[in-house]
Amino acid sequence: MNDLPPKVLVLDTVVVEQTVCFSFTQLCQACQGSGAQLQALVDEGILNPQGHGPGEWVFEGPALRTARTALRLSRDLQLGVAGVALVLDLLAQNEALRSRLRREGLA
Repeated sequence: MNDLPPKVLVLDTVVVEQTVCFSFTQLCQACQGSGAQLQALVDEGILNPQGHGPGEWVFEGPALRTARTALRLSRDLQLGVAGVALVLDLLAQNEALRSRLRREGLA
């Protein structure tokens, strides 16, 4: 008899339209991050809001996915903000290469 618990796959997906916008406070709440964490992501260039400072910042919909991914990388892999930026850049490059391969019928 197998005493191991069954494998559980947890999917945490959020689909947000490009046209949806978040304030700084709303983005903090939506990604369950602190103001300091999101400020660091903005300072590193991971998030690029419109506006002049947290009180005026507006983030487009895809920023939610980026922020959640960045916070998860930071937490799970214990990466600093610069490390998170590097990993996100590598993930984007990987996805671009995969897309190119699919377009050319090689994948």
